[in-house]
Amino acid sequence: MNRKSKKPRAGDYIAIKSYKHDGSLHRTWRDTMVLKNSDDEFIGCNDHTLVIEDDGRRWVTREPAIVYFHKDYWFNVVTMIRKGGVSNYCNIASPYVLDEEALKYIDYDLDVKVYPNGDRKLLDVDEYERFSHRWHYPKDTDQIVRASVLNLIEWIDAGIGPFSDEFINIWYRRYQELVQRNNQR
Repeated sequence: MNRKSKKPRAGDYIAIKSYKHDGSLHRTWRDTMVLKNSDDEFIGCNDHTLVIEDDGRRWVTREPAIVYFHKDYWFNVVTMIRKGGVSNYCNIASPYVLDEEALKYIDYDLDVKVYPNGDRKLLDVDEYERFSHRWHYPKDTDQIVRASVLNLIEWIDAGIGPFSDEFINIWYRRYQELVQRNNQR
């Protein structure tokens, strides 16, 4: 008898794993609380979460961060909630898959950092060029990656989704409610 695996629900914890184009594991976030898990998108929260790098180094996130993934977009967004304001770290990456083990995606090296004052910066262009040559990124992948940077910038400029104060406030409140509920059990 085939049993369908249980879909993670709000309040559950899952791992997130990023890979490189060659299939090698890049980074693992051990415990991300699920806030929303629909057919198209995943929203979670990391708060003092253990992160394991591909070389075995370990560190713990310093502040709460809302993580946003969508099945149709080649980027994901980590919104860090700090005393000095909200900042976003945006990974240009494949759309995610979620299986019994973890939420998984391929990191394509390019990143966009959005600072609390709204300034933004494209990061790791040299890393993208190096890995695209090393692993021979297909032309269509390169085109998607480059178009995704522009799409992401449109989202940032328009204040869509994780770039909206309302979005962050709603999901951070939801995270606090779920923590409180879990602590009362």
